[in-house]
Amino acid sequence: MFDDRRKIGVGLTAFGLLFTVLGVLFFFDRGLLAMGNLLFLAGVGTTIGPRATLRFFMRRKNLKGSACFLTGVVLILIKWALVGICVETYGFWLLFSGFFPTVLGFLRRLPVLGSILDLPILKTVLNKLAPPQASGLPV
Repeated sequence: MFDDRRKIGVGLTAFGLLFTVLGVLFFFDRGLLAMGNLLFLAGVGTTIGPRATLRFFMRRKNLKGSACFLTGVVLILIKWALVGICVETYGFWLLFSGFFPTVLGFLRRLPVLGSILDLPILKTVLNKLAPPQASGLPV
């Protein structure tokens, strides 16, 4: 299913997200946030390849999200962690919001999590945040 390069990339991306969440939980620890950003970017680059990563971040419709995401990374590195994570989150949302319906569709098929996500209140909120798509991936 996945070759070794993609497995490593997914692992790096997961660790990047984990470090970012830990950085936020530990009162915006700059070291954990910076490590999370580095691992996330390395993971995305390793998963889809450097050329596809550059193409994704430099697409005309993704330029605003890329600028916000990278500005957030720089702000975290210059010790403005709270502002940086807010700007970075906005950029992340702009870049990857097209993938959220696909991810939610996958999570809804999981045995336990699917029944939790189908609760009426959660289903209403999630459908407003990421409406279900009829087509496949947004790329």
